Amino acid sequence: MSFYLKDPDATLDHAIDWTPYLDGRTIAASDWSVAPDETGGVAIVEAGFDGARTAARLTGGIAGHSYSLTNHVAFSDGSSDDRSIVLRVEQR
Repeated sequence: MSFYLKDPDATLDHAIDWTPYLDGRTIAASDWSVAPDETGGVAIVEAGFDGARTAARLTGGIAGHSYSLTNHVAFSDGSSDDRSIVLRVEQR
């Protein structure tokens, strides 16, 4: 799991390169989630994927709070996997 800082006023993209885990497969579906889901917290405003990379555009967050951003993907062979990062929101 990776750790990142985010300013509450910033809108940032976070991406995951799934290439090392594909083994000949491609990404068939991608879903992002943020926990905790709270008013004023980090929100996903846009998300997408191509054959090997997923990305989400994030906004908001409450200074002093930490959030877990999780990407769940389904692969072309029917298998699935998750990757998560932790975002710590700090006024910068």
